[in-house]
Parts: sequence; C-alpha cells; structure tokens
Amino acid sequence: MSHHIVIVGGGAGGLELATRLGRTLGRKQMARITLIDRTLTHVWKPLLHEVATGSLDVAANEVNYLAQARWNHFEFQPGVLCGLDRRGKEVLLSEALDDDGGSMAPARRVAYDTLVLAIGSRSADFGVPGVRAHCAFLDTAEEARHFHRRLLRTYLRAHVNSGPGNDQRTALDVVIVGGGATGVELAAELRYASRHLPDYGLGSITPDCVHITVVDRAPRLLAALPERVGAESQRVLEALGIDVRCGVVVKEVTENEVVVEDGPVLPATFVVWAAGIEAPEVLARLDGLATNKRGQVSLRRTLQTRTDDDVFVLGDCGACPQTDGLEEGDEGPMVPPLAQAAQQQARFLEQQFVRRLAGQRLEVFEFRSRGSLVSLADFSAVGNVMGNLLRDVTFEGRLARYFYSLLYRRHQLAVLGPTRTVLAMMDARIKRRREPRLKLH
Repeated sequence: MSHHIVIVGGGAGGLELATRLGRTLGRKQMARITLIDRTLTHVWKPLLHEVATGSLDVAANEVNYLAQARWNHFEFQPGVLCGLDRRGKEVLLSEALDDDGGSMAPARRVAYDTLVLAIGSRSADFGVPGVRAHCAFLDTAEEARHFHRRLLRTYLRAHVNSGPGNDQRTALDVVIVGGGATGVELAAELRYASRHLPDYGLGSITPDCVHITVVDRAPRLLAALPERVGAESQRVLEALGIDVRCGVVVKEVTENEVVVEDGPVLPATFVVWAAGIEAPEVLARLDGLATNKRGQVSLRRTLQTRTDDDVFVLGDCGACPQTDGLEEGDEGPMVPPLAQAAQQQARFLEQQFVRRLAGQRLEVFEFRSRGSLVSLADFSAVGNVMGNLLRDVTFEGRLARYFYSLLYRRHQLAVLGPTRTVLAMMDARIKRRREPRLKLH
C-alpha cells in the first residue's frame, strides 16, 4: 500500500501543498494524497475583505476542492478536525455540515502515515467583553459573505428610510478594531463601496452618511510594517474621510457602541474585529502535541512537531523558529503568520516529503520575506518589496497595485496552473465590463 499523506486544512498553504503533491507523488502513484476541509470551496484569505464589501464576486474566485482533486491526482474529503490518535495514526473528524445545516459527511476516523496540519488561525478577542457576541469577523469566506449580506440589507433599509418625503438622512457607523492589513484594507474597500452604491439607485445614502473609524491600540497603523508604509496608508485613509485613532484600547463592545479607554464612546452600526489572531482551540486537544502560549503547535525547523516526527504543520497554526537556538523554547523570532510564509512552506514540504519517502535527511525551513503590500481599494496601494536586487524598496500608488495583483496571480498559478490562470484572468476582465462593479445580492 502506498504512503498516505493526509493534509487537514485547505487554505493557501494546505491547498497548494495538496496540489503540488498530487502533481508529483500522486500522479506517479508514489503516495496517496488526501485533503480534508470543513467546506467544499477555497477562497484566498487576503481577498476576504473584498468579498465582505461586495467588490469581489466570491463565486468567480473560489476553487472547488472536488474538481481540484480530480484534476491534480489527490483525494478530497469534507470533515472537521476534532481530535487525533497518534498511536493509532488516525485523524478524528466530527460531522461536516453545509451552509444549510445538512450533513455532508459523518463523524469518522481517517488513517494516515504522514499528517500535515494546516488549519490556519482565527481572530483573537483578547478577552474583551462583547466581542464574540457583537462583532463581525472575516476569518472565513462564509463570514465575509454574511457580512456582505448584512451590509447590503442595512443599506437598503437606510435608503428606504431616507427616501422621498423624509428629510432625515440615516447615518451608518462602521467601527473597525485593528489597524493591521485586514483593518486598513477593509476600511478602504468600505469607502469604495459607499461611493459606488449610489450609482445603483441607493442615492439616499451618500458617502458622507457612512462614518468609518479604524481603532488600534498600537501607536500607528500597520505596526508590523515599515513606518513609511503605515504613515502613507494613514494619509490615504484620512484623505478618504476615514477616522483613524491609534493608541486607543477597546474595553467593551455592545450592540450599538464601542467603549474605549480614556475616550468617548463610539457609536456603531457595525463592528468588525480584526485586532489579532490566535490558533484554533482544537490544537490544544490533539493527543499531547506541544503548543506555545498562543496555542500554536510548537515545531522544529523541519516543520515537524516536537512531539511526533510523523506530524507536520504549516501556516498560522504552527510556531516555527527562524534560528536553531530556539528549538526548545517558544521565545524569539518565529516565522510570521503571513500567506507568503504558508506558500513558501507548501513548496518546502513538497520537496521535504520527496526526501522523506526516499529515506533522505530532512532539511530546515528558511523563511524569506518578499515584503508586504496593502491594497487601498481602487484608490491606491502601498508596501515594500524585498528581493535579490530590491532591498526593502517602498512602493505606492499604481505600481504598488500592480505588485499587489501579482500576489494573487502567483497563488492562482500554483493552484490552477498557467492555462487556467490565464482563462481566469480573461474571465475576470470580461465580467468587469458586463457586470456591476459591486455585488448587489
């Protein structure tokens, strides 16, 4: 029987790894590759803020796991990770449900020879009261679609209430907690939507009626990026009429307000929480796998867990040290939780498993930062790009938007291949000419 590699999680890293392994080991029948995910389709996570505002049609940008598996020589099974039996080498899955609550697959066990955990991360609430009850999150495509539907319903109600015979304009207050890339990009996309929705008959709600506030406890936006990138992003947002408040700590979120320390209460029709990430809770229950204080699985630089040589982890749910001196501790520089890191790890693990099946010594993973880019809707983009010839060069405006678009195209190339990527680009270009600029349902 061929070696069975099971990958749990179909995000950017997990799907790319399954596709790469299917094209190499699976096609040559050197190993059996199985991908497990709780949903049937994949959407690149950095696009979710565009899905939430309606500026991106999710149906045109999602990858169907079943079709992807058929085309790339791996298997797909729906399922939700709930446990692990390391001695029996089985993954424990709970029932997988579709959007209507119907059962797609029962609870079961799936045997493996090598296991890869790639279940990503979720938003961290830091124990702030009211966050889970009253905030929207953009961790999954379904959450982004739900936010879009709610946003559109609110616009429609406000438009009717502010229609002919009613001189009072309805104000929409959107508070985004978190000044990282997600919060900044979402704020710009929301402003873009507020300017274009009146083009489709919702003229009673003008952009001036939509108040957008970005709150962050850090002293500046995009604190993890170079200072110039954060400063330019704040300049653009403020020029768009977006209120940026840095150095502000949120104490509580209620149904209609955000309570902050040492400041006035912020009224809120919507509150989007994008203040940080944490590992999924299930990782703490996986049969003794060591985790750090952030809940991530502690790794060696080979991407193997410290507890089990047959379990690998890629992406946000793992803590991989960047130097050899941190093998036995959680402190120090770790591989950052970025899509580019997960994609690099997917390419690395493809070769790692080829070496492993051949009985060769495993190598260590080295993260190479390519810089970071932030999209500010159609208004601008800003970021820094690093490479062999470019040493931390900052871009902004149209050139930065071009580089930003290349990030998604690179992901598409890895998953779809050159021909289907070109066809997808042509289809997107055609749809921009014959369909509304915003998704209206």
